[in-house]
This record gives sequence, structure tokens and C-alpha cells, in this order.
Amino acid sequence: MAGKGFDRRAFLAAGAAMIGTPALAQSVNGSGTVEFERDISAITRRNISSFRSLDWQPYFSNLNSGAILVDTQSRALHYWEETGTYHLYPCSVPLTEDLTRLGRTRVVLKDPEPDWRPTPSMKERNPEWPDYVGPGPDNPLGTRAMHLSWTYYRIHGTHDTRKIGRRSSNGCIGLYNEHIEALYNMANVGTQVLLI
Repeated sequence: MAGKGFDRRAFLAAGAAMIGTPALAQSVNGSGTVEFERDISAITRRNISSFRSLDWQPYFSNLNSGAILVDTQSRALHYWEETGTYHLYPCSVPLTEDLTRLGRTRVVLKDPEPDWRPTPSMKERNPEWPDYVGPGPDNPLGTRAMHLSWTYYRIHGTHDTRKIGRRSSNGCIGLYNEHIEALYNMANVGTQVLLI
């Protein structure tokens, strides 16, 4: 059979090799041959969500007043109501490790129409920034903000949706406006917060 242009062993070896290789984007050109454009397995791995649901018990001793866990590595905010009802939201986290504060804190103030002033260190890094932005569509804190017991730190919304899921903040935790509005309505002053 090899004389007729078909080699069964070569065909089987090529099939086995194709099964063992990463997924490839393929297209058929005008002559009917397959062209391999690029390896998409790396793209697929980068886009796989690292969000996973978590149990509250390893992080909190109780759910009195609810509990918020912010995982800065997976860029996810987990919220458990006192009843145990669970919510998971993508979030933005601080740009760098030196801007990131980890540990336990709590919600000390809920602001339904946040205004914004840059911190002294933000103003030092970005002197062109305004000294004050009132509530509204240009406000970096979005439509709601929850102040934490740490000075200058908040969980807040953002009008710039490109920031969510990224290292993009100067220390705060950012959510889509619709998510901060939902969380704001559920969480109370006194809600325990843990950033890991």
C-alpha cells in the first residue's frame, strides 16, 4: 500500500501527534489544505476566570453584620450576608504592593453620594489631579462608597469599567457601579472586612 501514496503508519503517527498537541486555530485555504494560524491554548489559559466560590469559615469566626473578603490575587470581592447568602463580584485592586493594605478592617461609613479628594501621596505622584471632585459622573468613587476603618481606604464604584479585574487603584477596592449599589444596600456599618 505504501506504493500508492498512503502510508498507514505515518497516518496513525500524525493523528496521534495531533491529539497530543495544544489546540490550534485552523483555517482551510483555497487549495483545501489546512493552515495553522497560531496556538490559542495560551490565550485560553490567560482568560480562564480565577473566580471561585469560597466558604466564610476559614476567614471569619461568625457572620454577625455580614462579612466581606477581598482576594487581591484573584481580584474578587466575596460577601456573605448574616444569613449566609453569598455574593461574588469582580473588583479592581491597588496598582502595586506598596499601595496594597492587607488585613482586617470594617465598614465605618456608607456614603450614598461620594465626593473625592486625592490623598497627599496621590497628589504628590499626580500633581495635575484636581483637589476635589464632587458627586456625579466624573467622580472616581462612582455612585456609592463604603469607608473602611483604615484612613483613605474605601470599597467604591467606578464609572471607568476598564479598571475592574485589574490592578488599577491607588489603594481602594473598586466595583462596577451596579455591584457597589447592590453591596451598599446589603452591607451595614460594622460589616467585617478582610483583605488577603
